[in-house]
Amino acid sequence: MDAYRTPDDRFSDLPGFPFAPNYAETADGLRLHYVDEGDGPLVVCLHGEPTWSYLYRDVIAELTPDHRVVAPDFPGFGRSDKPTDRDAYTFDLHLGALRTIFEALNLTEATLVVQDWGGLLGLSYAARHPERIARLVVLNTFLPTGEAGEKSKAFLQWRRFVKARPDFPVSLIVRRGLSDASRLSEAEAAAYDAPFPTPASKAGAVAWPLLVPMSTDDPVAEAMRDTRRRLADWQKPAFVLFAPDDPILGGARSFFRELIPTASEQPDVAIDDASHFLQEEQGPQIAAHIRDFIART
Repeated sequence: MDAYRTPDDRFSDLPGFPFAPNYAETADGLRLHYVDEGDGPLVVCLHGEPTWSYLYRDVIAELTPDHRVVAPDFPGFGRSDKPTDRDAYTFDLHLGALRTIFEALNLTEATLVVQDWGGLLGLSYAARHPERIARLVVLNTFLPTGEAGEKSKAFLQWRRFVKARPDFPVSLIVRRGLSDASRLSEAEAAAYDAPFPTPASKAGAVAWPLLVPMSTDDPVAEAMRDTRRRLADWQKPAFVLFAPDDPILGGARSFFRELIPTASEQPDVAIDDASHFLQEEQGPQIAAHIRDFIART
């Protein structure tokens, strides 16, 4: 498939992101980028829309003194290849990319950290491959099945915005997803924009909001129902760690604590003073919670 590859010089000297690039390749020939830093218990961090592994830079920096952290970029994001045809972006494409990373690196006993679309994909992967996952950390995300009343007003506004402005500035969306936009410096904002210098490079960022099921017969809806069914029988540790002030997904905190049987065994912790991109605002605090969770389980 035709794909855009962001020039390497776009990623030079990004603030707080000194990590060397690593690459794997999908069966379709797409190059996937991932961060692989540190040594110790394995933590795999999955980004969402429209971010990339840069979102986890503070989490990576805090954990890598005594943990190994792998943070991939999904197709269409970060330093990974970006198919230019919006129709190329499917749930199966991304789930296959995640499978490629786990198999290429032979990742096992992973603490899987998910947020936003990283949750739809990561939780689906974990539910189907529990032999590779030791525990789950569920940040702000959801498993949408297209039911009426499932989507927040903020999400519907976001979806309309993307359809109307497919060349939207990524850093603007990140700023809008913070409780305090001033926390993001101009240089950090530029780092979120770095992977997306052209309209064609944003096809994946446009596709993800449009892939969220809007009715129960949407293609992704059955995969989400199946993931819910599987997670309802999950027996390994799970920690729900939400920023409840997120206007898009903050309300899903109780959904996951009730869905996953082992979630109620962990403390009911909220990440305050943060919104949708909680890793950007409270990365060190999230890393500390992850470290403690691994230690106690």
